Amino acid sequence: MELIKPDLGLLIWMLISFSVVVYILAKFAWKPILSALRQRERSISKSLEAAQRAKDEMAKIEFGNEKITQLAKTERENLLKEAKEIKNNIIEEAKKTAKQEAKKIVEEARQSVEGEKNQAINEIKNQIASLSVDIAEKIIKQNLGDESTQKSLVDDLIKDIDLN
Repeated sequence: MELIKPDLGLLIWMLISFSVVVYILAKFAWKPILSALRQRERSISKSLEAAQRAKDEMAKIEFGNEKITQLAKTERENLLKEAKEIKNNIIEEAKKTAKQEAKKIVEEARQSVEGEKNQAINEIKNQIASLSVDIAEKIIKQNLGDESTQKSLVDDLIKDIDLN
């Protein structure tokens, strides 16, 4: 029970020892403890500021990344569009060239066929003329085989000449 109801002497000694501890702490420990606390507080606030700056920079980087990604997508779409246009132009040019070549080949074939046709017609005409001369020669030889027939033919021709 003595500790519950302290004596006056004990109370004085406790006050003296507490004062000595407070004086020693104030003289030697408070300043380093307070400076360490202040330093710790400054360190924490600097860390918080650095974290905030890093957060802001990360937001800027993310925005930049989104912007770069969007630009890359746009550039890719433009390149694909250009590639499609180039492909279509090449295909159209190839079609035009093929049509022109086809027309040229058809025209050359038509001219060739026309030339061969004309050549065949001339050849047929020559053969017909030759055959006609041969036939006429045979008919004349047959009809004019004797002298009386030749004389009557000459007389008929002379009559025809006089009439004209």
